[in-house]
Formats: sequence, C-alpha cells, structure tokens
Amino acid sequence: MIFSKRKPTPTSKKRNLVTFTNPNSLISDQFRTIRTNLHFLTEERKNKVLLITSTGKGEGKSTITANLAVSMAQQKERVLLIDANLREASIHKIFKVSNNIGLTDLLTRQLNLEEVVTKTEFGNLDVLTSGAISYNPVELLANSTVKELFKKIMDSYDIVLIDSPSINEFTETRVLANQCDGVVLVLNRGKTDIENTNEASRIIELSHGKLIGAIFNEK
Repeated sequence: MIFSKRKPTPTSKKRNLVTFTNPNSLISDQFRTIRTNLHFLTEERKNKVLLITSTGKGEGKSTITANLAVSMAQQKERVLLIDANLREASIHKIFKVSNNIGLTDLLTRQLNLEEVVTKTEFGNLDVLTSGAISYNPVELLANSTVKELFKKIMDSYDIVLIDSPSINEFTETRVLANQCDGVVLVLNRGKTDIENTNEASRIIELSHGKLIGAIFNEK
C-alpha cells in the first residue's frame, strides 16, 4: 500500500467535475454507465491500467478522464489518475492541486512514488500529476521505469487511468498504448472526423495496443 501521500491544496470548486458538483445529473449518470461498461469490457483483470486518449486536441479528453476517475472513486474503487501529458498537462488544473513535482520526477528517479502521489478529497482517488514539462517525453515514457511503475501501483489500486496526449499526433502515446491493458478513445461529436478516427484505430493496432471502446463527447 502507499502511505504518506501529498495532501491536496485547500481549494474552492473544482473545474469541470460535474460528477462531484452534481452527482445526480444526467451527465453523472452517463459516467456511471461508462464505468460499468468498462468493467464488463475488462472483467478478466481485477487490476487494470487504461489509457484515455483522443485523435486531436480540444476533444474534452482530460475532462472526461477526470470525471470518470471521480465516478469510479465514488463507488469505493481505489483509483489512480496519472497525467502523462508531459507537454501540456491539465489534470492538476482540474483538481486544483500542485504540479511542482509529479510523473517526470518519478521517471527520472529523483523521487519515489509515495512522494509524488497526491491524495484527493474524493475518497479513494489519488492523482499523479505530470510534474515539470518534458522536452523529450518519448524517451521518458519508453524506458523500463514505466513498466516497473505499473507493476508497483497495481498492489495499491483497483484501476489506473492515464490521461495522455492525442495518439494521432504524439509518439509517446503510442508507446503507452503498448504498455497498458486497454485504450479508450475520446471522440468529439462535432469535431472529430471519420478519417482521424480511423487513423487513431490504425495507430493503436500498429502499436499493439488494445482498443476497448470509445466515449462520445458532445461538448
């Protein structure tokens, strides 16, 4: 188990976390449906690492991932949300937590897991922010440290959600797709076109990743 996690910074209302601010809304209910569907799709594994990605920027991927993590934690699951967008991180902004240290510090072995994980106010949900912006994220995420990390955290969490850059644009997401148990693609109904969707599916297959489903975001 992980102890001595970083404490969250006292904050006001969290950005875009409708599953927290309005748990009885239709949108929150939809997230519960997504959570249930993911369990059915991955029920052969008790402990899972899922990569959440998109075809491009601005499709709502990070907000979707954050709300899904909160929804899972509300059902007493032990959840770790990792921000693997080492170019343009946003999870720390959504949860209003510090990003002074995070995943980059862990992967460069400057700090250990217990020092970089932040305990949130959402019960069993912990957050591992990105840490400092990396100018060579592919090298960081492609080394053996990532696989070691996944093995270690599975002793402490039921599910790990990884927020990543778009898979069509960035090589490091393709590397992560290969190392996770499943990939979920976020599509924006008014923005994502069929060509980009097909390309994302092709890239996941070439990366030897497992596409387990898609989430349609109408905003």
